[in-house]
Amino acid sequence: MTSSPISNTRKWGTFAVGCLIAIVPNLDLTALHLAIPSLARDLGPSATEILWIADVYGFVLAGLLVTMGSLGDRIGHKRLMLTGMAAFAAASALTAHAPTAELLIAARALLGVAGATIMPSALALIRSAFTEPRQRTMAIGVFSGVGGLSVGLGPVLGGTVLDHFWWGAVFMINVPIMAVGFVVGLVLLPDVRAAVSGRLDLVSVPLSIAGVLGIVYAVKESAAGGLAQPGVGVAALIGVAGLTLFIRRQTRLSEPLIDVRLFRVAAFSGSVTTNLFAMFALVAQSLILAQYFQLVLGWSPLRSGLAGLPGALSAMVGGAALAPPLISALGRARVVALGLALSTAGFSLFVLAGTDTGYPVLLLAMIPNGLGMGMALTVTADTILASVPRDRTGAASAIAETAAELGGALGMAVLGSILMAAYRGGLVLPAGLPTGAGAAAEDSLAGALGVAASLPAGLAEQVAGAARNAFVDGMHVALVCSAALAAVVAVAALFTLRGVPKVIPEGIGDEPEHGDLVSVARQ
Repeated sequence: MTSSPISNTRKWGTFAVGCLIAIVPNLDLTALHLAIPSLARDLGPSATEILWIADVYGFVLAGLLVTMGSLGDRIGHKRLMLTGMAAFAAASALTAHAPTAELLIAARALLGVAGATIMPSALALIRSAFTEPRQRTMAIGVFSGVGGLSVGLGPVLGGTVLDHFWWGAVFMINVPIMAVGFVVGLVLLPDVRAAVSGRLDLVSVPLSIAGVLGIVYAVKESAAGGLAQPGVGVAALIGVAGLTLFIRRQTRLSEPLIDVRLFRVAAFSGSVTTNLFAMFALVAQSLILAQYFQLVLGWSPLRSGLAGLPGALSAMVGGAALAPPLISALGRARVVALGLALSTAGFSLFVLAGTDTGYPVLLLAMIPNGLGMGMALTVTADTILASVPRDRTGAASAIAETAAELGGALGMAVLGSILMAAYRGGLVLPAGLPTGAGAAAEDSLAGALGVAASLPAGLAEQVAGAARNAFVDGMHVALVCSAALAAVVAVAALFTLRGVPKVIPEGIGDEPEHGDLVSVARQ
């Protein structure tokens, strides 16, 4: 990768633009969840269309990340990110003013395309701007923390906007953010160009899209309706076949989209795997707690969003403030293991939560969990980016983002299924319910509360109480499973990241003769 030295102004300008970029995708997704009831009243979508409105953005984003990351390595990440920001603003405006459900789905798909262009490029540009290892780790930590913080800000900001404007206003929030980022980026982003030659392989692109999209679709659909859902098996088969053919083709190309030989390096593959399983637990926890705050404790979306902010802030502190000095003191493997051990403790402490738990008890669980996840995810993301050649940072960023998307989808599927199985197994409904009410109550906690709202006061209280107790018991089971998973990954990290240097110098992946992390994969 050829570039002139980057000034401090450009460095911190790149950092600011990257943090703006980190806010938008999660903010957009969480705000959408609040807007669905309003847009459903205005547009009248079917149940299937509502699912596509919610999911198409993530499907398209996940499917295109690998392609866009590699494209940025070839044409320059500044050019790709500026194009993506303009496209994201335009697609947000289209989404906000969509007159029908079909056009809303199409606009959300365009948002996914734009999102896939900006996320890998943001990380790649931050990596290029911060060449000093400790500063690089700090910058990646803040970038990751801001992304987590936006998950909590989404309900807060979205709820405030929806109190005063129509449902489309939650998408218009993206327009000024992207406009500011575009103007600042046009002036300050470094024009870093990679040394990768050649065009994108036109066979690899559809294989990567079909592979990732097939797997993510199968996982999400099975989570929503079980493995017997129509199309799940076909999607899984297409996904596995696509990824298999994609990997085989990459090993035969002189300029592949992804150098799959990198996965032979324990530091790289171990970091990607840790990222995946950390997001597996983290995304599921976020969704479970959102239901717990609103449906069990009865809090508003705004209050629920505010309640989750300490966990997100803790993740930023863990990644930006704690991880860099701890790497110097303990090494990367031990910091990741320590972070996941803290998260194990946090997940375990959620068993103290009940149907009338005080907020300090929840803080006792959220803060160590956030600190630990922030530490672990920052170190693994930094290791992924620092241990690849500088002209492959876009592809490496895309791998990290794809692992996070897949991990989140798997977490919702597996842990969501565990929670619902425990909920149904532990739900004891009173006698005397109307026909069909029992099935609706067993379907979900929201369904049970809907049934209770139509019953006489005494019976309603029994149904709601039984459902809330069963949900809390299921939540305990799911989060204890998360604790066990975090503990296993902590132990695995001690082995897979063992021997990774505390300081990974800039350019370590560019000199095969150094015997470095990447050259091992190229031998």
